[in-house]
Amino acid sequence: MNKIITVENLYKSYGHTKAVNGIDFYVDEGSLFAFLGPNGAGKTTTINILSTLLTKDDGEVIINGIKIGENEDDIRKSIGIVFQEGVLDPLLSVKENLETRGSFYGLTKDVLAERVEAALLVTGIQNIASRKYGSLSGGQKRRADIARALINAPKILFLDEPTTGLDPQTRKRVWNTIIDLQKEQKMTVFLTTHYMEEADKADYVVIIDNGKIVAKGTPSFLKDNYSKDLLKIKPINSSILEKNLNSRNILFEKKIDIYQVKLENSLESIDIINMNKDNIESFQVLNGTMDDAFINITGKEIRE
Repeated sequence: MNKIITVENLYKSYGHTKAVNGIDFYVDEGSLFAFLGPNGAGKTTTINILSTLLTKDDGEVIINGIKIGENEDDIRKSIGIVFQEGVLDPLLSVKENLETRGSFYGLTKDVLAERVEAALLVTGIQNIASRKYGSLSGGQKRRADIARALINAPKILFLDEPTTGLDPQTRKRVWNTIIDLQKEQKMTVFLTTHYMEEADKADYVVIIDNGKIVAKGTPSFLKDNYSKDLLKIKPINSSILEKNLNSRNILFEKKIDIYQVKLENSLESIDIINMNKDNIESFQVLNGTMDDAFINITGKEIRE
């Protein structure tokens, strides 16, 4: 795969605070890339540098073959950005907003009309195109924000926590729109999110904390290396189960009537289940999650 984003030895400070402290990573063209970290870790600063909204202190950044600091207008033409907060005019209709934003790119009238219709279609908001942006629901606004970011037909779409604050059903609808864009249009999606189930769908994940990259890899790699599977057992007789577990020096945690055992891998559960098979009312084996991996890597929850 071609590297559409390359970041080498990137630094950015605010006074004595090193917001980004010498990070290196790359993003493959056409991939879904998740950039994670606790609040204040340096995520938004990094995105702002990559999207030319903020000047770096040091390092090299190449976007779509162009170095940051050289021909940045060409970089801006190749990217779209969906910010944490909406930037569209609440008094204009969705279509009027798209037409206004699209005019900034110097498109001809015919091309602009085609781009607006295409953006409305791909985000599924043709039916609300004439409604004022300020009257829309949170999910509708988010899809309108994505449509706005697509007007210039970008090769890279930056999404800074695009589904934060949305209810689960609306969040799923917005997320499906993002996935469809990435798959059908071969668009590179650079995502930050507070929802680990979204990061779990990424092709590659980089985790930043205190301005430094602390882990990176595929979701399956991070879960395998930084989380543990979990066996949950509801016994018929608690005393017998505890005796059996203690006899094998198996550590466990009791939560009401459920016993939890952390596993190095799911296969370890077989021996524990077999040795207690006559004393088990029910059991469940759960794979490690991205939430577990994130907490184990950073020592904190992503929303802290």
